[in-house]
This record gives sequence, structure tokens and C-alpha cells, in this order.
Amino acid sequence: MGKSSSFHSGMIKKTFRAIGPGFIIASVVLGPGSITVASRIGSEYGYAFLWVVVLAALSMVIYTSMGARFGATHDRSFLQVIADTYGRWFAVLIGFSAFLSASSFQFGNNLGIGIGMEGLTGIDERIWPLIFTPLALVLTFWARDLYKVLEKIMMSLVIIMILSFFINMIMARPDGVAVARGFIPHAFSFRQLDVVAALVATTFVLHGAVYQSYLVQDKGWKKEDLKGSIKDSYMGIVMLALISMVIIITSAAALHPAGIQVQSAADMALQLEALFGRFAKYVFSAGLCAAAFSSLMVNSVMGGGLLADGLGMGRSMNEKIPKIFTSIILLAGMLVAVFFRGDIIYALIMAQASSIFAVPLIALGMFLALNNRKVMGSFRNNILQNILAVFGFLLISIMVYYMYTKLIGFLGSI
Repeated sequence: MGKSSSFHSGMIKKTFRAIGPGFIIASVVLGPGSITVASRIGSEYGYAFLWVVVLAALSMVIYTSMGARFGATHDRSFLQVIADTYGRWFAVLIGFSAFLSASSFQFGNNLGIGIGMEGLTGIDERIWPLIFTPLALVLTFWARDLYKVLEKIMMSLVIIMILSFFINMIMARPDGVAVARGFIPHAFSFRQLDVVAALVATTFVLHGAVYQSYLVQDKGWKKEDLKGSIKDSYMGIVMLALISMVIIITSAAALHPAGIQVQSAADMALQLEALFGRFAKYVFSAGLCAAAFSSLMVNSVMGGGLLADGLGMGRSMNEKIPKIFTSIILLAGMLVAVFFRGDIIYALIMAQASSIFAVPLIALGMFLALNNRKVMGSFRNNILQNILAVFGFLLISIMVYYMYTKLIGFLGSI
């Protein structure tokens, strides 16, 4: 019995040592925007859009595994190889696209911290970005091995959020048949493209997918670790998709039948009342803060690191220029959130959706590199991987085109 227990304990420790980058990516994607979008869609449309999460997650899985495959088979960074193979201009464009995408996310992360902390303390939401952003800056500049710090924090937060939302979903008693129907694609109105674009953007985060290659290299994984790195990528994105689905299902079961549409953090907290009762508001607010801070921290590191590497000015979390660009994203997100006036829930959703503007260029760069025989050799994409990659590219391009027409229409009405 003792040997069996020791064996299982050793296996668990080995498993946790073998994961990391995938959970870091999941923690970035699972920010307050993701929680808000999933809660809003579940409350308004029930289980109807669960199938969108599946398609977006499938796309994210293929691109994240492409990033992991690149990282494990190369010593040089992704954008260094892009610059050498296709020209520095292309690396700069991809780096700048990642920077813009991360900046859009950062606005939502700061809003999430604000409304979460206001729910916990009653203190105005605009105060909190002024506190948490300096904390993130301290971690960025003074953490000796930033990767190890982030890995431990994010793994813990993701696991806690999974358990909390999963237990609450069971308590909410969703309709099994209705849930199953939600995974069947169906026609939807043009007006609903807002929520579809936001839901795709909450899961299919391409600056996170390309940064997986950097995290794999920071982890020290090589060709012999390729299977483990890809398995880690799958695990992280599956966890991410499951959390989004669980939140949609919980919101659909707890809020949709009562006709409650999410308009505030308090409305979102109602879905946790089955498990936490009158403490639901505080539990949800704490979870929202955890999701916001984890995403705020790592998202800014990714955007800053990719821009610096695209410019040929460093790629490591521990180098000066990436830290400076990371700080710019942190400070810009803080300032916009502090001075923002308007509907916060709608702003969170639109910040999430607008982050997809810059990402088709990232997808193109990844597709070209991972199919280049000189770059990847025998590790280049196979036919199935290319089919799925093209599908993901078309999916994000359609969403970008819709958001572009929406933006043009808005500017024309001013």
C-alpha cells in the first residue's frame, strides 16, 4: 500500500513538473473578458453558442501546438527565424500585431480588476488599476526568474478556477439535453456576430499561440521533449475551453431561465449562489480579480516580448527592452481603464472582440514558418494540421472583417 501511494505521488509530481507553458497561455486567455463574455452569452442565449467555443478551441489547439513544436525544435526564437527567413519587416509587423492585440486585452484586464475589487471592498473600481499595475511592474523588473514565478502562480490560479466553476455548474443542475444541443452548429442572426466574435476572441488568442514557442524554450524543452510540450499545449487549451463552457453552462442554467441578462459584476455573481449563497458576490469578485491579474501580468509580458524580438532588441523575459515594452502595455491599460467612462460590461466584451484585429498576420507568419522545409525540416506541418490551420485562419479572418465593417460604420456615424 505504501509503495502504491508513493508511486502515485511520484506520478503526480512528475506530471506537474512536465506542465507549465500551456497553463500560462490558458491563464492569459482566461481573463475577465473571457468570464464576462461567457457569462453574458449564457445568460442571454442559454446553451446555444457552446459549439463556437469548440471551433475556437480547435483552432487555438492547432496554432498553440505549432508554437510548441517550433520552440522544442529550435534554439533561436520564432521572430528571429522569421526575420532571417522572410525579412525583418515581417518580424516587426508580427511583433507590432502582437503588441496591439495584447494592448486591447490589457484594457479589459484592468477593468476586470477594478470591478472585482470594488465587489470585494466597495472602493471605486478606478482606484484599483493604480494599485495592481505597479505590483505587476515590480514583478516584471525584480523577479529574478520571471518564468518560474509566472508558472507557479498561473498553474495554481487555473486549477482553483476550474474546481470552483465546475462544482458550481453541478449545483446549478443544467439541462443535459439542452447542453448537448448547444454543441450543434446552427444559423444565427447578423446582430449576434458581436457575441460570436467576442467568444472566438476569448479562446483563439494568436499572440498567445506564437508565444508558446518562447515559453517552451524558456522551460528548456528540446526535440526529445516534443511530445510532452505538445501534450502540455493540448492540456492548457482544453482546460481553457472547459472553463469557458462551464461558465456558459452555469450561466445558462442559473440566469437564463430567470430572464437575467448580465449587466454588472453582481449579475454575474448570481450564477454562483447555488454553491456559495450570500457569499457568491465575494467569491466571484475574488475569482474575477485572480483571472484579471494573471492575465494582466502575462499578457503584457507576451506583447512586450514579441514586439522587442520583432525589432531585434531582445526576446527574454529577463532582458531590458522587453521589460520596457511590457511596462508600456501595463501603463497604457491602466490609464485607459482609470479614465474610462461608460458601460463596463459592454466595454469588456468589445475589448475582447477588438483584440482580433491584428492577429491574421500572426497566423500567416506561423503558417509560413511551420510549412517551410528549411525552417522545420521533418517537423513541418502535415496535411491534417494544415487543413485545421487554414480553418482557424479563415475563422479569425471572418471575425476581423465583421469587426472592421462595424468599426467603419461607427466612424461613419460620428
